[in-house]
Amino acid sequence: MPKTPIHLDIERYSTTPEDLFAYGFDGSGLEGAPAAVAWPRNTEEVAKVMRYSWENGVAVVPRGAGSGMTGGAVPSSGAIVLSFERMNRIVEIDDVNLNVAVEPGVVNGRLQRELEGYGLFYPPDPASMEFCTIGGNVAENAGGPRALKYGVTKDYVLQLEAVLCGGEVITAGVQTAKGVVGYDLARLLTGSEGTLAVITKIRLKVLPLPEDVLTLLAVFGDAARAGEAVSRIIAAKIIPRTLEIMDKDSIAAVEGWSPVGLPADAGALLLIELDGHPAAIKDEAGRVIGICEKLDAEVTMADDEEARAALWKARRGISPALYHICPHKISEDIVVPRSNIARMLSELGSLAKRTSVPIASFGHAGDGNLHVNLLPPEKKDVSHIIKEMFEKVLKLGGTISGEHGVGLTKKPFIGMEIKPAALDLMRQIKNVFDPKGLLNPGKVFPEVE
Repeated sequence: MPKTPIHLDIERYSTTPEDLFAYGFDGSGLEGAPAAVAWPRNTEEVAKVMRYSWENGVAVVPRGAGSGMTGGAVPSSGAIVLSFERMNRIVEIDDVNLNVAVEPGVVNGRLQRELEGYGLFYPPDPASMEFCTIGGNVAENAGGPRALKYGVTKDYVLQLEAVLCGGEVITAGVQTAKGVVGYDLARLLTGSEGTLAVITKIRLKVLPLPEDVLTLLAVFGDAARAGEAVSRIIAAKIIPRTLEIMDKDSIAAVEGWSPVGLPADAGALLLIELDGHPAAIKDEAGRVIGICEKLDAEVTMADDEEARAALWKARRGISPALYHICPHKISEDIVVPRSNIARMLSELGSLAKRTSVPIASFGHAGDGNLHVNLLPPEKKDVSHIIKEMFEKVLKLGGTISGEHGVGLTKKPFIGMEIKPAALDLMRQIKNVFDPKGLLNPGKVFPEVE
């Protein structure tokens, strides 16, 4: 804890026990003990907090909505939590140049709805889109179901305004479609988990709203055939807007918590969406149905927006449903090449059987990204199971985190994927931006022995 009480020269901050408790944890379930919580209104107030941090040696932890799953927003002891709830303006919607400028506290779902009124579309759509913020999305390089066709957050960041550790304000990137002057600092800051600078304004590329969307539900006898269908669809040169998978445990969890009528006897299902010109997606839908039916799937098409919304309610409700079943569940976020989805699902089934720890898997099968949930019957250390899973992922040419970042929970495993020379270079970059180690300390990098 700081040796003296924290006094910030901004309009609103708090050191009350109630506020410190409320901002001491995130979606990972891990907890910390901050010394203060600050709610800046603008970039200048962020700069004041960062100058105070630098002059007094107090750590700062930026926070969006606290929905992250790897502990990235969990404060270190004695830190100032910098919460962006009050910096929530959509600054500009430029429908001529197809970009939008926002403050970091803007909620993703709100931005989506505002843009639709202009006939525009911001593709990144995390499952938490109704409460996660754009600032947090940028910090974690968030993805979502539509990443298969449209990419992740980094593919839409044009320009960032950010405050450095000493309070200096910089602009990284450009607001034009092209720009190659100097190093791409905007790309570097995207996904840096608040360890390099504090982002205060974001300019994003947006797209025209697709003409039409068509939604299919394919029900399979087992997860292996569903995984095979994913590989065959992509091999057929069809790129759906979304290609989501739910295994039998995920289906059972949703139907037991907030039922929408998914088939209880399904071994797995795929939620597939196609968007674009109506005639084109109708043709693609026919080809997708044919591929799935050859693998003995039953395929239905959502009749209307209400039916489509029900399916997405089920998909986005999986994680809270699993928490309802197992409050101490461990959620991991892995990616393998699409061609290895079926094999990875088989490996997970074998791992669950051998360890007697149930594993529920769902996620963005189209880009190889699975959200793997370990459901031990009691709270216990399952790190050995996680390590074995990561070993299998890397052996299949994958990565141990697709969109949740590293934070606290994955940092013990980062050396499995990132070799020492590259990890040391990353530490050097961190030291250039943050020589005193005050920006979100303790995240990403394991302690040096």
